[in-house]
Amino acid sequence: MVPEINYWAVLIATLSTMLVGSVWYAPKVFGTRWAKLANVDMNREQTALQAWMPIIVTVFVSFVSAWVLAGASNIAWHFYGGGYLLASLGTAIILWAGFTAARFITHDQFEGRPTSLTVMNIAHELVTFVVMGVIIGVWPPAGTV
Repeated sequence: MVPEINYWAVLIATLSTMLVGSVWYAPKVFGTRWAKLANVDMNREQTALQAWMPIIVTVFVSFVSAWVLAGASNIAWHFYGGGYLLASLGTAIILWAGFTAARFITHDQFEGRPTSLTVMNIAHELVTFVVMGVIIGVWPPAGTV
């Protein structure tokens, strides 16, 4: 079975990750605290490539995450039935917990990162996945619902 995917929803979900990240890590929200906990110098000089490379990478991996979420949501909806939005949200939370949060916790423990940094980052990822799940869930592939 090849899951049906609404690529417009995937593209919008990809862009939503940039919006969520821009708000979450804004200096007046969590950005200043994040920079301190992560030992990131926000005032250092950067070349254009150094400044843009994290954004380019983020767009790419966000697309992959949204695409996987869309496919997994469609499979879950076919398997469990019910509403597409509920299937998408449930899938988003399960994937976040099982892959994103679990891996962040593991890596941060081995790297000795502060627990508050781990909590801040996995909470950001939860919000990101929930927003993507809502977008994908309210915009299912044509002919599926």
